[in-house]
Amino acid sequence: MSQAELRATPRALRTLGLFRSEITTTLARWRTLALLGCLAAVPILIGVAVKIETGSGGTAGNANNGEGPAFIAQITNNGLFLVFAALAATLPVFLPMAVGVIAGDAIAGEANSGTLRYLLVAPAGRTRLLFAKYVSTLTFCLIATLVVAVAALATGAVLFPLDDVTTLSGTQISLSEGLGRAFLIAVVVAASLIGVATLGLFVSTLTNSGIAAMAATVGLLITVQIVDQIPQLHAVHPYLFPHYWLSFADLLREPVSWDQILRNLGLQGLYAAVFGSAAWARFTAKDIAA
Repeated sequence: MSQAELRATPRALRTLGLFRSEITTTLARWRTLALLGCLAAVPILIGVAVKIETGSGGTAGNANNGEGPAFIAQITNNGLFLVFAALAATLPVFLPMAVGVIAGDAIAGEANSGTLRYLLVAPAGRTRLLFAKYVSTLTFCLIATLVVAVAALATGAVLFPLDDVTTLSGTQISLSEGLGRAFLIAVVVAASLIGVATLGLFVSTLTNSGIAAMAATVGLLITVQIVDQIPQLHAVHPYLFPHYWLSFADLLREPVSWDQILRNLGLQGLYAAVFGSAAWARFTAKDIAA
């Protein structure tokens, strides 16, 4: 092994250790566990509400009077649809707000508690530390989405039958293929949160107050969602990170329609590139005084 490889090995181990430490620290916080608990409660509440309504002689379609989460009318026939309904219910508000809290606190929270200077004393470097924070935030996006999906699947299996899935195109696919589609949908939903995660990380580099960063990120999320609902501003809608969030429903078509899904993923990548670069430029030049 060459000297260059010998020098690279400890750096790689330190980087891996930093990633592991950041992810472990994030998931061990009571705030994170509370957020995950609230997310897990959403599909349970939906499932119980549908079960109570249908048990009293109503139908799931009447339970929400044509409003509420998509796919809710199909839950009584197939519990797997609770996964899709729960993701549709949590994606517009609950999931991105949870991600906004974690991302907004990533850097600003360390600065506010006075630990950021000590983290930078270690031979990690600002770029590596920022990247570790970013990877930890993206990992939370995936974990949070899977928590919703798994809680929904478990609740659906207990309260309703699991059977072959009727797609939005009217064709049927097997339960095993339906489970595969559900997992793929969860991954796409997690990827849909990349934009708000990167935006939150950038905001976190602008202030030393974790609460201010979290509030600003959630405020921006709400503002963008409002703008996305104003018809007069339709020209800017395709450039807003939440605009294609519900495109994951196209994964339930046969064949799968990828157009809107790829637009969504491309838009999230664009936000990651722009605000990720802005976060790096700000953080590497920032005067750490706390």
